Amino acid sequence: MTKQTDVVILTYKPDKGLCDIIEMLEDQTVRPGRIILMNTEKKYLDELNAKDGRLSLYDNIEIHHLSKDDFDHGGTRKAAAGYSDAAFLIYMTMDAHPADRHLIEELIKPFESDDSIAVTYARQLPGKDASPIEIYNRSFNYPDKALKKTKADEKKLGIKTYFCSDVCACYRKDIYEKLGGHIERTVFNEDMIYAHTAIEAGYSIFYAASARVYHSHNYTPYEQYRRNIDLGRSQAEHPEVFGAVSSVGEGKKLVRGCVSYLIKNGYWYLIPEFAAQCAGRYLGYRKGKKYVRNSRIRRS
Repeated sequence: MTKQTDVVILTYKPDKGLCDIIEMLEDQTVRPGRIILMNTEKKYLDELNAKDGRLSLYDNIEIHHLSKDDFDHGGTRKAAAGYSDAAFLIYMTMDAHPADRHLIEELIKPFESDDSIAVTYARQLPGKDASPIEIYNRSFNYPDKALKKTKADEKKLGIKTYFCSDVCACYRKDIYEKLGGHIERTVFNEDMIYAHTAIEAGYSIFYAASARVYHSHNYTPYEQYRRNIDLGRSQAEHPEVFGAVSSVGEGKKLVRGCVSYLIKNGYWYLIPEFAAQCAGRYLGYRKGKKYVRNSRIRRS
C-alpha cells in the first residue's frame, strides 16, 4: 500500500491557474492525502474563491493564511511540514503545472528502493510561451536523464551536487524531521541549503527526470538582476554551502551552450538579449554578495 503523500503549495495572489493545478493533483495516479495551501494575504485567496469556486469542491484541501511580513522561503515551508503527518511531503509553487497524471507517483518511486534518498525533485519543462533562451535554460538545468547525487559527486558536479528545486520537490518526512527541516530564515536557496545538509549527513538527492512539471519564466534583464541579488545574498550568507564549491564554471557552460544553441537553431538575433540577461544576472549576483559584506560590517 502506498504511504500517504501530502502536497504543500505556496500561494500569493493566486489566479485560476491554481485551481487548474489542484484539479491535476486530484487526478493523479497517486492522489495526495492533503493539499496544504500556505497562502500569503487572505484577501487574494478570497478574491479567487469568489471568482472560481473549485477549491471548495475537494475535501482534502487545508488552507493556512499568513501576512506578507511573515513569509519566508524556508520558514514558511518548515511551518507547513508541521501540519503534515504524511510519509512524504511534496513542495510546489503555484506556477508549477503537472505535465501528466504520474507526477506524484514518479516523485515517490525512488524512495521505495533506496533508503538513502532524502529528497527527489522534478524535471521542469518550458511552458508554451517560453522563449528560445528559456527553452535552453530549462534543458541545461533539467536534462532528460535521472541522476542520484551524493558527497562523492562534488568533485565532478561542483555546485550542481546540491542543486534541488522546491518548485516541485518531494521530501521523505522522517529524514526531514531528523535533519531539522528547512532553514527558518533565508531570502533564497532554501532547497539547496537543505540538500547540502542532507548530503553532508550521508544521504543522497535524486533528480527524478520522469516526474515533470511545466515551469518557466521569460525574465527581462532587470528581473534577472533583481532575482540574482537574492541569489548572491543567500550564497554569501551560507558559505558552509556555497563557499567550498564555485558556481562560476556552471555559469560559463550555460553561456557557451546557450550561444551555440541560438546560432544552430537560427535564433542568432537573440544573442544581444541573452547578453543583457547575463549582465543582469552577474551584476545582481555581485550586488547581493556586496550587500551581505556591508551588512556584516555595519553590525560589527
